[in-house]
Amino acid sequence: MSAAASKLSPPDLNAMADSDAAVAIAKQDRLFQALRSLDSLLIAFSGGADSAYLAWAAHTVLGAKALAVTALSASYSAHDRQQAVAFVAVTGIRHEFIETHEFDNPQYLANQGDRCYHCKDELFARMETLRSARGFASIAYGINADDTHDFRPGHRAAHDHAILAPLLDTQLTKSEIRLLSRAAALPTWDRPASACLSSRVPYGTAVTPELLSQIDRSESVLRRCGFRQFRVRAHGNLARVEIAREELPRALDPATSAQISVGLKEAGFTFVTLDLEGYRSGSLNILLKA
Repeated sequence: MSAAASKLSPPDLNAMADSDAAVAIAKQDRLFQALRSLDSLLIAFSGGADSAYLAWAAHTVLGAKALAVTALSASYSAHDRQQAVAFVAVTGIRHEFIETHEFDNPQYLANQGDRCYHCKDELFARMETLRSARGFASIAYGINADDTHDFRPGHRAAHDHAILAPLLDTQLTKSEIRLLSRAAALPTWDRPASACLSSRVPYGTAVTPELLSQIDRSESVLRRCGFRQFRVRAHGNLARVEIAREELPRALDPATSAQISVGLKEAGFTFVTLDLEGYRSGSLNILLKA
């Protein structure tokens, strides 16, 4: 590791002596070696566990030659922005915000099955402009080995723009990234899965900044109620609330459910329903299969 490593302590390898940890550490060594071969790197950084770990790894290896870049648009929640700012403050990672304009693209607004492609296409095009202006050699993003098992049109955009995928190349899984992040004392090691606000809108329903702001305000209500893993899916004037199964009993408490209902109606929904199947990542993708 370089002297430019983060303010946090390096991974405590002694605390990760079991076989799973040994495999993860070996993959991390390969990741560091791959990053070390790069002259400089821009990292697409959303603030989630995967991109945060990749940004930390690049900062650890490349120091000032690594720059984490976060895209600001109506699809990026206020909470995620706060989390990103807090992470770079703790780690000392070089970081910048840029603006993306996916809402200027009618194909993005239409919210068909390829919406994520148009979002990532815009992000990577803006990052390519930054790369050329600043003289960076490469761009990377945080797709991991588990992500290939789900519908990921954004990965096609990354391929089209020749974006590096170091976590995928080293076959790091989500659980291994969390394990290594915890060993490195990264505050994102147990951060609940996150995604852009547009992922809360069923395919075929147009996404607008106003609708996403409504969803953002609604999810803030759940956060204030103390829930960790959840989604507010917008079905017209109905909010379908997904909450992690282990947290569902508390959501069903009459006082808590009343608090949720009032808060989401104040955010603009007419009806509020609790999904008894609980939180499922990408649950709206079932509409594509249909």
